Amino acid sequence: MFLRRPHLRRVAALLAACWMCAAAHGQEAKKFEVAPEIRKPATEGKVWGALLYGSSSASGASVAKDELPKALQDLPARLGKVFHFTHFELLGQHTQDVFREYESWVVPSKDLFLKVDSKGRAKDGGMNLHLQFWREQQVLVKSDAILRADSPLFIGGPKWRHGQLIFVLMLTKDED
Repeated sequence: MFLRRPHLRRVAALLAACWMCAAAHGQEAKKFEVAPEIRKPATEGKVWGALLYGSSSASGASVAKDELPKALQDLPARLGKVFHFTHFELLGQHTQDVFREYESWVVPSKDLFLKVDSKGRAKDGGMNLHLQFWREQQVLVKSDAILRADSPLFIGGPKWRHGQLIFVLMLTKDED
C-alpha cells in the first residue's frame, strides 16, 4: 500500500487535519471588487489596420466595399493614386484599441503585423504614434506618425508575387 512508510502516514494525517479544520470553520473565499478605473485599460482610441496586395493584374477577388470601414469606401482609388496599381486584394484586417501605457498590435495576417505605441494625443487632433512594421520576428520599419481620423497611413511593404504588399492604418471612430 502507498502509506506503509511512517512519514507518509504523518503527512497524510496532517493534510487531512488541515482540510477538516478549514471545512469546520466554513471559511468562504473572499470576494474582491476591482475599482472601475482598473477594470478596463486606458485607451487613446482605436485603429483599423489592413494588409492588401496591389498588382496590375486581377488575379484574385477585389476589395469589396462592405469589407472596409465607412470612411474608406474609396480605398482602392486612393491606393491607385499612390501605388499605381489597378487591382487591390484585401488579405486581412484587424481593429485594435490603442492603449495609453502599453503596446498594441495590429495583426491582419500571421506573418506581417504592426506594433503601435501611443505617444499621446496630437495638438491639432489625432494621435501621436510610434510604429514598428514587423515581418515574423524581424522589424522592417520604425517610424513616428500622427494619425488622424479619415486620413489613412499607407505603408508600402515588400514586393510579393507580381505586385506589392501594402499596409493601411487608420484611426477609427466608434461607429465604424
